[in-house]
Amino acid sequence: MQRYRHIEQYARITGRKFKGMKLFQLMFKRETLVPMLAVSFASVVSVVLVIARIICARDTHYAFLIWNLFLAWIPMVFALLAREHQQHGASPGWRFFAFGAAWLLFFPNAPYIFTDIIHLTRFYSHYWIDLNLILLNAVTGMVIGFMSLYLMQSAVRHMAGELMSWLFIGAVALLSGFGICFGRFLRLNSWDIVMPGKMYHTLDFWAKHATTGYNGSIGFAVLFAAFVFITYLMLYALTHLSPPQLAPASSTKSPEAQPA
Repeated sequence: MQRYRHIEQYARITGRKFKGMKLFQLMFKRETLVPMLAVSFASVVSVVLVIARIICARDTHYAFLIWNLFLAWIPMVFALLAREHQQHGASPGWRFFAFGAAWLLFFPNAPYIFTDIIHLTRFYSHYWIDLNLILLNAVTGMVIGFMSLYLMQSAVRHMAGELMSWLFIGAVALLSGFGICFGRFLRLNSWDIVMPGKMYHTLDFWAKHATTGYNGSIGFAVLFAAFVFITYLMLYALTHLSPPQLAPASSTKSPEAQPA
């Protein structure tokens, strides 16, 4: 009996290692290797700088940036899993939609870090240091989120075409604007979805006061949605520059200009 227990424990441990290795392989495939290495490096630098700030200032106030950056990685994981379960040449399975729904639920955590600027106060000696620290984490989190968004857009494009993929981007941006609004002003988290009572009462309170100018929440949500959409659009356009068109003009002299 004891022998079977050891075998079962070993199977559990190796199973967890296998799943972790599979996720690692999904993250660092050849087609995503360079951007994944870049955001991994940026994430490590961001965390190290936050820890250095905590040690030097002897203040853990900005430790939340590490947690928020961790949350920004969660939609990337779900996007990779969704793409892995996308069936090429056939209708996607239920796992694809399950991972896609989880991705959408956690995606607002990526651009949310920009709202952490609210923790800054104007009149103190470390203002500019802390501003740069927050912006570094925010840009890193947003780029991670945009990478996951690009993966999901590619999946939608494969299933429904180019137009639907951009309608998908617009819908995600709008939903993210409201998700970030609810997170910042109403203090809702992505995992609160498992507490429908809290969700209902919080959103009911917001619906009753949103039209009366509750923190300008509707305007904030719409503007942040525009910020997400336009920023993604610009980065998308930037990554689709054609390298041959960026090459310098040929400096070869014409035959007439060459010496006899």
